[in-house]
Amino acid sequence: MNVLAPAGTSPDQAAPQSVDLDAALGARIGRYRDKTFDMDAFPSNRGYAELERGQMRFVGAGGSPKVGDSETFPPGSFTVSLIHQQPGRFAAGHMHEIEESFLVFDGVLTVGWEKDGDAVEVRLGRKDLIMNAMNIAHGFRNDDVQPVLMSVMVGVGKPLPPVYTAHPKDTPMERALKFGATRTLRLEQAGDHELARLMAPQVVRYHDLTPVRDAGGFTKRVYVGAGAVSSRQNRLELVTLAPGEGVQAYARSVEDAYFVMDGTLSVGWERDGTVATRRIGARDLLLTPAGQPHWFRNDSAFPVEFMMVIGTPEPDNFVHRPA
Repeated sequence: MNVLAPAGTSPDQAAPQSVDLDAALGARIGRYRDKTFDMDAFPSNRGYAELERGQMRFVGAGGSPKVGDSETFPPGSFTVSLIHQQPGRFAAGHMHEIEESFLVFDGVLTVGWEKDGDAVEVRLGRKDLIMNAMNIAHGFRNDDVQPVLMSVMVGVGKPLPPVYTAHPKDTPMERALKFGATRTLRLEQAGDHELARLMAPQVVRYHDLTPVRDAGGFTKRVYVGAGAVSSRQNRLELVTLAPGEGVQAYARSVEDAYFVMDGTLSVGWERDGTVATRRIGARDLLLTPAGQPHWFRNDSAFPVEFMMVIGTPEPDNFVHRPA
């Protein structure tokens, strides 16, 4: 077993101390079927139908002020939520003091960055990602005929409220729809524009990613981390498992999360010779605390794909072992 634990602690000390390991594992699984979208997650949008969107919180509250949701896991190194947005709706231009990533689960999302009256926009499809930089005004819009479902990850547990730069309450609606811009450029056409140079390295196209074969015997695509989009807070990888693939138990010195996109994933925790196992499906999430030995495996007849969020930008210094 490869174990990483915080300095001065053993893996057992870092792991949760619940007597019932199975109950502890179950308590860290957020199931999509048991949750609902909060259509009032962002009170500043009240009264503006154009800004309507729903948030489903898994880890922390993200940019919502609703930090007391008992169905949401307390945040540590990151927050994870789903956003549902109908066609014709948009999120007003705003900025954060931290990085914020969007990963599209379904639909086509238009993301815009704005500065000095210019906006550069990019359209993201299924499994595409953008890492929105700190202190750059950005927003998103659904120009498609189908709803958008995306995950939003913020690189700290409790971010400050967003600072709006082009909200309809103080910006004409025509400009608010363009995130405050008077001129809009597509990323592919923007050339040497300052915003285009900043945005282009932060966009990840699923079909442009080179799959990497891990020593554990599975395939992954690195979105955020070494050789991909850089981050000051976290890493993000999309893992693909063929039937029968998986890894032995391992532990990290930071929390990590498995967020399933497709298929059914078997997961397990181990402690003192005891093993607890569960299965999680599409849009379910498992959050594992630092120091807890855990593993994943595909026991189904079909491929599984899940997003792995890791609470540090530093690469692992251990190797996954095949199950």
